[in-house]
Amino acid sequence: MTLVEQVVVLLAGIGAGTINTIVGSGTLITFPVLVLLGVPPLTANVSNTVGLVPGAISGTWGYRRELQGQGRRLWWLGGAGLAGGLVGAVALLVAPAGAFDAVVPVLIVLALVAVVAQPRVAERLATRPTTGPPGRPRLVLLVGVFLTGIYGGYFGAAQGVLLLALLGMTIAEDLQRLNATKNLVATLVNGVAAVVFVAVAEVDWRVAVLIAIGSVVGGQVGATVGRRLSPVALRAVIVVVGLLAVVRLVTT
Repeated sequence: MTLVEQVVVLLAGIGAGTINTIVGSGTLITFPVLVLLGVPPLTANVSNTVGLVPGAISGTWGYRRELQGQGRRLWWLGGAGLAGGLVGAVALLVAPAGAFDAVVPVLIVLALVAVVAQPRVAERLATRPTTGPPGRPRLVLLVGVFLTGIYGGYFGAAQGVLLLALLGMTIAEDLQRLNATKNLVATLVNGVAAVVFVAVAEVDWRVAVLIAIGSVVGGQVGATVGRRLSPVALRAVIVVVGLLAVVRLVTT
């Protein structure tokens, strides 16, 4: 990997860390960039997951004020996310050779659809009334977080978008507090998947470290000035880069 390519990966990590904190679709920046640079899809997915964990932690810390008072809810949702992430990571590694390469273009397209639909979902969530102190989440939410965790452990693109939509449809709560919850759950999902990948999978550590450095910076950008960035521009970048990756995957 040339110096220019390494800089591109670092910048992609910054963008992904920022977007993950604000919306939750940063993988649709880093993963396509790695594929376009010639990294094999499975290695790119594994290395990307490992690299984005520090940025996810950074973004979660940036939203720590919004997490206050949600302790009981976070224990339940975090546990469901951890279980799902573990299942998804193991499923990725035990699936037949080539299965990920075959399914990933479809996953990217579905994730892009979720990103495009996100503004309408956010608009509806913003009009929901808030509620009192959180308690034990409903079973449907726990199952939904578990299933989303499986997806996140397997691939993870737009996992945050799916989580935020799920939380908003089942919890009457302030959107920023839901976003903080989403960040924490996604961090746990990616974290447990990363542990599995580091233990038994092939990680491109140069890629992972570059993404990690960039995503930590991006996590703080997203938690501070990220809300000022144009959401239209962010989504446009995500869609263009994602479509380029799909074209690269189906033509090679």
